[in-house]
Amino acid sequence: MAKKAGKGKERREKREPAGEPDCGLEGPVPSPGAAGLAGILRSVRSSRYLQILLLLTLAGAFLRLFQIGSASLWLDEASTLNVARGSLIQIWGSLSGGEFNPPLFYWFEHFMLTFGESETVFRLVPAILGILTIPVFYLIGREILDRNTGILAAALLVFSPFHIFYSQEARAYAPMLFFYAIAFLFFLRLLQSWGRRDALLFGIFSALAFWTHFYAFVPILTLFVFAVAVRARGILRDIRSGIPLAAAILAFIILSAPLIYYAIQLFVARTGGPPSFGIQGIDTITLTITQVSGFSAILAWVFAALFIVGVAWLFPRDRTRACLLAFSLAFPLVLSVILSYRMPMVPRYLIYLLAAFLPGIALALRPACSFIRTKNLVYGALILSLVINLPVLVPYYTTVQKDDWRGLSAQLTTAASPGDLVIVTPGYLTQPLDYYYHNGTVGTLEYGLYTIAEVEGALGAHPGHTAWIIVTGDILSTDPRGLLLAWYDQHTESVWVDRNRGIFLLRYTG
Repeated sequence: MAKKAGKGKERREKREPAGEPDCGLEGPVPSPGAAGLAGILRSVRSSRYLQILLLLTLAGAFLRLFQIGSASLWLDEASTLNVARGSLIQIWGSLSGGEFNPPLFYWFEHFMLTFGESETVFRLVPAILGILTIPVFYLIGREILDRNTGILAAALLVFSPFHIFYSQEARAYAPMLFFYAIAFLFFLRLLQSWGRRDALLFGIFSALAFWTHFYAFVPILTLFVFAVAVRARGILRDIRSGIPLAAAILAFIILSAPLIYYAIQLFVARTGGPPSFGIQGIDTITLTITQVSGFSAILAWVFAALFIVGVAWLFPRDRTRACLLAFSLAFPLVLSVILSYRMPMVPRYLIYLLAAFLPGIALALRPACSFIRTKNLVYGALILSLVINLPVLVPYYTTVQKDDWRGLSAQLTTAASPGDLVIVTPGYLTQPLDYYYHNGTVGTLEYGLYTIAEVEGALGAHPGHTAWIIVTGDILSTDPRGLLLAWYDQHTESVWVDRNRGIFLLRYTG
């Protein structure tokens, strides 16, 4: 027993670096203080890292709440609203009706509608969970290496334009990252402790991520595959050593069981034909890395290089965690490239990559400390994490980023007269339009249509009526050959275009 204990101690000492050498902001991690609020306040007063984390979280809250209701709802957000308006049972039933997202986020939004249906209220859930993800990233970085890694990983998330954008959107991407990041944190702890508590918490939060967005299954599968690969030899020697992993898998399966049938059914439906939108092939990797790096091709190269440097530095010191970070990035990207030929793929589906990517980048701070031995290096890195994102953050808050359905509604209300036709193509775009435009009040006749025959039929049924036609780039999803667009070129004139040139208001000329 003594011999085994000695080996365990040796492994722990090898994995745990001795603090933040040379450029730490304070001494060793303080011992736990009193419990409750008094203990938390005492810890914050005594820890520079916790003080900075608090400031970062407040900054992150400001960036995610500032002007949260200024942009109009776009198509996907309007779709969220329409589903959330149903009862809890109706939201669950939407899965059998072809809804491609699990119900947990819709249930959150359903309760938020108690406070109204404004853009601000509707986007609060993603914003709040986005804010709460910041301290989780600190804990992830600290678990991987040290507090410097944690504080820089948190800062990179705070000022990430990619994360801010989806924290201000009424969709499930930021909430999915929140639950997955917690699952990732407990997975890191599970690799160290191999205890049942960490295993169960990993399984529970993995299930919550899956209940938030079906594509969370990809990173969850990645972690389970990694755990099997790392522990397979030990499990074969002693089957009982596999109990924690079995507990995690069982917890995930039990909690996700109600969704599994629908997930398989929807996966078959989505892969039954070529995707109608999204990116394919190697573009899945390049565009995703570019967007998660702040929508900057230059930063994408810099961040990728820093990630490689950080993981390479960690590898001889902790191979398991270094391989985990690399595998958590590479496996989902490769799998997404394969899936992109069978189902729609866009970078926002891969927002969970931030949980491995940003801490991996933050790791590069550690070898830098060997050359620049001052805590000012950490402060400089924190400031730099803001400065490099300013070129994207400034225009984000000063220009229109989403399709302006609010502006279109105002224009249409002014231009249209009672009895006019309002034709929306493709037809599902009536969802964001009807959030702002009330054709019953104006006295117009609204149609959601998809084909030339349908448009000509509506016009023929109301001869002599003025017809207003709304079209967006989505038309290519339902009319990939561009037949309807060619028809519009011949029979309409442009009246109004939103500032992003995403929405066009046309008038039928005959």
